[in-house]
Amino acid sequence: MKEIQPNIMEAVVKVFISLALLGAFGLFFRLYYALVVKPEKLRSILRKQGISGPPPSFLLGNIKGIKNSQSKAVKNSSTDTHNCAAALFPFFEQWRNKYAVKGMVGLITKSIETLLNSWKSMIEKEGGIADIKIDEDMRSFSGDEISRAYFGSNYIKGEEIFLRLRALQEAMSKKIFLGIPGMRYIPTKHNRNAWALEKDVRNLILKVVSDRKESSANEKDLLQMVLEGAKNSKLSKEATDNFIVDNCKNIYLAGYETTAVSAVWCLMLLAANPDWQDRVRDEVFEICKERTPDADMIQKMKQMTMVIHESLRLYPPVPVVSREALADMELRGIHVPKGMNIWNLLVTLHTDPKTGARTRLSSTLRGSKMASQEPASYHTCTCHLGSVQGCVLARIYPWLSSRY
Repeated sequence: MKEIQPNIMEAVVKVFISLALLGAFGLFFRLYYALVVKPEKLRSILRKQGISGPPPSFLLGNIKGIKNSQSKAVKNSSTDTHNCAAALFPFFEQWRNKYAVKGMVGLITKSIETLLNSWKSMIEKEGGIADIKIDEDMRSFSGDEISRAYFGSNYIKGEEIFLRLRALQEAMSKKIFLGIPGMRYIPTKHNRNAWALEKDVRNLILKVVSDRKESSANEKDLLQMVLEGAKNSKLSKEATDNFIVDNCKNIYLAGYETTAVSAVWCLMLLAANPDWQDRVRDEVFEICKERTPDADMIQKMKQMTMVIHESLRLYPPVPVVSREALADMELRGIHVPKGMNIWNLLVTLHTDPKTGARTRLSSTLRGSKMASQEPASYHTCTCHLGSVQGCVLARIYPWLSSRY
């Protein structure tokens, strides 16, 4: 027994040592995966989509850079600004300015160049002065912009889809007996036309998706984002196709006309107010210095931003917003039953004095006598307004000034 006992003890010690070593190795690999492998895997997924960020150091990550940024912000602090975000989180501001994805501005600029070249050609043909009706041109610009943003290098195919969607929208708006329950299922001429267009649109979109998957192209566009989102879901094949097609249709139908007419409104209001037109043009020249506008330049255009915001307030992107109650609820003491639709007229909310809004231009821009003071002047314009990209005006205005 005395000879066996030391051997048992030795074996137990070896087992404990082995377990300790296994535990240490397990802990090491677990920490290595959590601190190195997993973060790098996540960063790799973002890099493939064109999204980068500050390179982290081992173990400490970006802590050192954050502290340096905060100490510099404290030294350079000023009481002349209310930008508390830059004061509290200066590292976020720096990272946003350096690493934010700004490729869409380049796509928009290409669309604007196409538009301006067409106007230039028309003016030259007319001997230096031309009367241009820009409504359809701005819609074409908007469609081209969306095609480039959504389909990337395959935007030509996107423009074909865009034309079909416009035809579908017109067919839906001309439906006879609109509002009669069940009429949309009856194979009338209008319904058959709409069904055929809807089928064409679906097939064209899915064909682009199929070509994208076969080519294994790593495009940095909205379609790729939608595909990535669909791939990570647990939807069936049919549900995935519907998800992709519906997203594409929504972007086109909600974006192309609203963007175009919003830009037209801004141009009209500036044309009616030469003083603000001069201010915006001078600001663009000062910031861009004859260079093509980019995201950083547009963020610095304060005068441009003021004009855009005020024109959108006077003529909102969406005149009416409706919401359906998905359950019984109380709204300021009023019982709203499930299924009830509530409509909010944003045009009224933005200009009704009873809601504290202004019917005229804000005090900052009041001296310019913009649209709200003479609404009758603009009775010929449609009012389906949408979001406005400042780079549209930033490119158009310097060009116009060089012509006139």
